[in-house]
Amino acid sequence: MLYVVLSLFVLACLAPLLHRYTGRHSGSLLALVPATLFSFFAAQLALVSQGEVLSQRWLWFPGMDIHLSFLLDGLSLLFALLITGIGTFILLYANRYLEGHPALGRFFLFLLTFMGAMLGLVLADNLITLFVFWELTTVSSFMLIGFNHENAESRQKAHQGLMVTVIGGLALMTGFIMLGFAAGSYELSDILQQDLTGHALYLPMLVLILLGAFTKSAQTPFHFWLPNAMAAPTPVSAYLHSATMVKAGIYLLARLQPTLGDSAAWMLTLSAIGAITMLTGIFLASRATGIKKVLAYSTVMALGTLTMLLGLGTEKAALAAVTFLLAHALYKGALFMIAGILDHEAGIKDFQHASGLRHKMPKTCAVAVIAALSLAGVIPLFGFVAKELLLEAVLSGSHWQIALIIATVLANIFVVLVAALLAIKPWFGEEIATPKKAHDPGIAMLSGPMVLASLSLVLGLFPFIADKWLLQAAASAVYGNQITDYLALWHGVNLPLLLSLTSLCFGLLLYSQWPRWRQFTSGVDRLSAFGPEALYTKMMAGLVIFAGWQTKVLQNGYLRNYLLTTIATMLLLVGWAMLRLEHFNITFDLHDVKIQEATVFLILLVTILSAVLVKSFLAAVALLGALGFAVALIYVFFSAIDVGITQVLVETITVLLLVLVLYRLPEFRKLSSNMNRARDAVIAISSGILITLLVLLVTNARDMEGISSFFIANSVPEGYGRNIVNVILVDFRALDTLGEIFVLALVAIGIYAMVHLRTGSKPVTNADKRLASELKRMNTTQGDKK
Repeated sequence: MLYVVLSLFVLACLAPLLHRYTGRHSGSLLALVPATLFSFFAAQLALVSQGEVLSQRWLWFPGMDIHLSFLLDGLSLLFALLITGIGTFILLYANRYLEGHPALGRFFLFLLTFMGAMLGLVLADNLITLFVFWELTTVSSFMLIGFNHENAESRQKAHQGLMVTVIGGLALMTGFIMLGFAAGSYELSDILQQDLTGHALYLPMLVLILLGAFTKSAQTPFHFWLPNAMAAPTPVSAYLHSATMVKAGIYLLARLQPTLGDSAAWMLTLSAIGAITMLTGIFLASRATGIKKVLAYSTVMALGTLTMLLGLGTEKAALAAVTFLLAHALYKGALFMIAGILDHEAGIKDFQHASGLRHKMPKTCAVAVIAALSLAGVIPLFGFVAKELLLEAVLSGSHWQIALIIATVLANIFVVLVAALLAIKPWFGEEIATPKKAHDPGIAMLSGPMVLASLSLVLGLFPFIADKWLLQAAASAVYGNQITDYLALWHGVNLPLLLSLTSLCFGLLLYSQWPRWRQFTSGVDRLSAFGPEALYTKMMAGLVIFAGWQTKVLQNGYLRNYLLTTIATMLLLVGWAMLRLEHFNITFDLHDVKIQEATVFLILLVTILSAVLVKSFLAAVALLGALGFAVALIYVFFSAIDVGITQVLVETITVLLLVLVLYRLPEFRKLSSNMNRARDAVIAISSGILITLLVLLVTNARDMEGISSFFIANSVPEGYGRNIVNVILVDFRALDTLGEIFVLALVAIGIYAMVHLRTGSKPVTNADKRLASELKRMNTTQGDKK
C-alpha cells in the first residue's frame, strides 16, 4: 500500500513533463495509473468482504515508536475505490474541460498530489501518518481551489478554505497526541480495540478531534468555506465534493467511532451538529440559482446527514451512513460533471438562464435526470435505498428521535426540490438562447457521468451486490462489530416508505412555487451580514489590525528594542520558574580561585564598565576588544587552547571591522534619555545575575553523569583524533558544523556581491573614459565657435 500511495506522488511530479510531450492525450495517459490502482483495490474485495484486514508497517521514528503503517478494511477500501475510481474519470474529464489551458500540466500535478494525499489518509493506520496526509490534502486542495490564481476571487476563496481547515488541523494534531497518550499507542489498529470514553482526557481530546473533523467536512458554523470553494474549476469541485476532501472529516469520525463513540457527548454533539448542518445546507441550496452553488450546498446537507447518522451509534445507522456515502458519491460526482458540461458546451451557469436543452443535449439530459432522481431518492435508484435506510435509522434511534425525524423529513422535502431543479429546469420547458451553441460533449467528458449514473441504477436494482462485497464490511468497521442488517430495494409498505412519498409530494409542490419561495425567504440574505462568514471576515480583519499593531510595537526595525523585549521576556519567564522551585541550592566555593583568574575577572569588570561610560565609539570598540581578549585568557587558563585561539581571531577581526565602519559613522551622540539608559542598565544587570544564578543552580543540581566522559572515551576509536574539541565539531556534531560553514559561505557570497555592486550605474571602462573625454572636447570646441 505504501507503493500504491507513492506511485501517485511520483506520477504527480512527472505530470507536467508528460503533458509537455503528449499534449491533449496527457490526461488519458495519466488516468491509467488511478485506473490500475482501482483494479488493485477491487481485487481485495473478496478478502475484505470476508472480514480480513490487510496491514503493512514500516518503522518511521524509532525513538518515538512511530510507524509508517497502512490498513485496508471495509471502510478504507470503500474510500479507496471512490478516490481512484472517480479520480480516473476526473482526469479524463479535466483533460477536455481544461483543454488548451496553459497551466494544465500544473493542474494535473496538483490533482494527483491531492489524490495521493487523500488515498494515504484513508489507508493510514497511524495517527501521525494520518495527520501528515491530512495536512497534505489541505495544502493541495488550496492549490486546486486557487488554481486560477490570477483571479482575485479564486485567491480569496482558496485562502478562506485554507485558514478554516488549518485551524481545525492544529486542533486535530493536539487531539491526536492526547488520543495516542490515552491509548498508549499511535496505531489505529491498537486504539480501535479500546474504549476510551472513560479516560480522563476523553472530553478535551473529543472536542479537539471534532473541531478538526467539523472544519474539514464543513459542519455548521464552518460550512461557509465549502460553497465558496466553487471558485475552483469544475473538475476540482466534482472530485472534492463527491469522493475526497470534504468527506475526510466524515471518514475520521467513522474510523474513530468504535473507540470514542460510546458516550452521550459523542452522540448528542454529532446528532445535533449534523442535523443543524443538514437543514442549513439544504435550505441554502433551495434558494441558490447557480448550478454549482446548489450542488455545493446540497453537499453540505449530505455531510450533515452523515454526521447525524454517525451520532446515532446504532447498527442500522452505521449501514445507512456507508450506503448514503456511496450513493452520494455516485450522483454528486455525476451532477457536478454535468454542471461543468453545461458551462463548457452551452455557457450556462445559472438556472435562470437555462431551459429546453433536452433536444440539443439529449445524452447529457438523460444522465442528469438519472443522477437527479437518485438524489431525490426515487425508486429504483440507489439513492432510494440510501434514503429508506436513512429514515429507518432515524426512526430506530433513541436520541432526540422526534426532532431528528422532523429534521430528516424536512430536509428530504428540500432535497426533492433541489433534484427537481437539476432534472427539469435546464432541460425541459421553452428553449431559450444560450451563450454558446449547445451540444453533447465527447465521450471523454460524458463517460464519467454516464458510468456513475449507471451505477446508481444498477446498484439500486441489485443492492445486494454493493451490500455483500463492500458495504457490510465498511459498516462493520464503523460499528466496531459484525452487523446483521442488509440492503434491499423493497421492504414493503412501511413508515419510511410513507415518509419518503410524503417528501416527494411536498418537494414537487415546493418546486412549482420555487420563485415564490425564493421571494418569501429573501430576508435571509440580510441575515448573512451576521452569519459565520461575516464573523470570519471580521476576525481576519482584526488579525490584520493586530498584526499591524504588533509589528509597529515589537517589530519596529530597531535592534535594541528586539534585544530589550527578548531579554525582558526571558527574565520574567525564567525568573518566575526559578522562584517557584522548592529547593534552591546555590553554593559559592572560592577557595581554589587563583590570582591570575581573579586578575582577569577584575580586568573584565573594569573593561565592561569603561565601555559603558566612555563617550567615544573608538574607545568603546577598543574596550570591547580588550574584553574579548580577557575572555580568551580564561579559556587558556582552563586548557581550552583551541577555543582561546578562536576567540582571539574573532575579536581581532571584529575590532578591525568595527573600526572600518566607525570611519563612516558621525561623531558620538547621546541618542537615549537618562531614563532609558537606567532601564537598560537594570535589565542588563538583572539578566547577568539571572544567568549566573541559573548556571550555578544547574551545576549544583547535576544528578546525572556528564557527557564529557563519553567524548573522552570515544574521541580516538570513533573520531580518530586526540583533539577532543575538534573531534566533537567535525565528527560528533558534523551536521551542525556543516550548517555553520554553509551560513558563513552564504554571508561571504553576500558580502562579496555587495562590495562589487554598483547600483544605478555600470562599471566605468577605458572606453567609457575615452568617450566622455571626446564629448567634453567637442562641447568645448562648439562653445568657442559660438
